Amino acid sequence: MADVGALRAGAEEIWWYHSIDLGHGVVTRGASANPMVPDRKLPDLRGRTVLDIGAWDGLYSFTAERLGASRVVALDHYAWGLDFAKRDAYWAECAAAGVLPDHERDIVDFWDESLPGRRGFDFARAALGSKVEPVVGDFMTIDLASLGTFDVVLYLGVLYHVRQPLIALERLRRVCEEVALIETEAIDVRGYEGDELVRFVAGNDLSADYGNWWVPSMPALHGLCRAAGFETVSTVAGPPPPRTRSFGEKVARRVLGKRDITIDYYRAAVHARV
Repeated sequence: MADVGALRAGAEEIWWYHSIDLGHGVVTRGASANPMVPDRKLPDLRGRTVLDIGAWDGLYSFTAERLGASRVVALDHYAWGLDFAKRDAYWAECAAAGVLPDHERDIVDFWDESLPGRRGFDFARAALGSKVEPVVGDFMTIDLASLGTFDVVLYLGVLYHVRQPLIALERLRRVCEEVALIETEAIDVRGYEGDELVRFVAGNDLSADYGNWWVPSMPALHGLCRAAGFETVSTVAGPPPPRTRSFGEKVARRVLGKRDITIDYYRAAVHARV
C-alpha cells in the first residue's frame, strides 16, 4: 500500500485491539495501548518457526516475522469470528439479571462466518507485505497433528480464558519443540506468595469479562507448566513490588475465615522450555 492517505484512512475504519506500526508513520489505534510482552521479553526468534495462539490483530505474529522467524502461523477463532456487539449485549442482559451466560451461544448465536474480527489482521498483513499464515481454529479442539510443531509457541493473554488450563498447557507442550512464552492474568496473594494458588472466576467481576475462568499465582503457573511436560520454567514478568502497582491493575479484598486476604492482580509471563 503505497498511498499513505489510503493506508491511514483504511486503518481508521477498523476497530483494533493491538497497536501495530504499519509503516509510513501509521500506527493503529489499539484498545490495548501497551504490548503484553515487550520485544526484549521474547525468546530468540531468529530462524525459528513460530506459532502465535490467539493472534487477534497479529501484533506478535508480525513482530516474530520482523525479528527473523523463518515461518509464523497465526491461530485464532474467537476474536476473529465472534460478533462482539451481539455477545456484549447478551452479557449485559445476564449481568442485569444476575445470571451466568450460556457460553455455547458464542459459536451458535454470535458466530459470524465472515470473520469480522480478522479485518485488522488481514489489513495489517497486506500493509506490511507479510507472509504470516493465518489459521482459523480453536486451539483446544483443533487437530494438533494437522497444525504441526513449532520451535517457539506464543500463548499470550489466553490461559485465563480457557476452562481447562492444564489440558491447554499439555496441548501447548505437544506443539512446542523448544520454548513457549506464556503470558496471563495472575494473582499475588499477600502472605501466600510462595503457594501454588489458583482463583476460579465464575462471574464477570474480573475486568467485567465472563470469559475469564482461572487466574494462577506465579508458583501455580510454574507448577502447571511442569505438570504439562515442560522441563524448566523461568519467570519473565512477575509480581511488581507492593505500592508500585501501575494504573489499571486491580486490588481485591477477599475474606478467608476470619482473615482479610489481599489479592493483587497483574500480568505474569514465563518461558517454559522442553
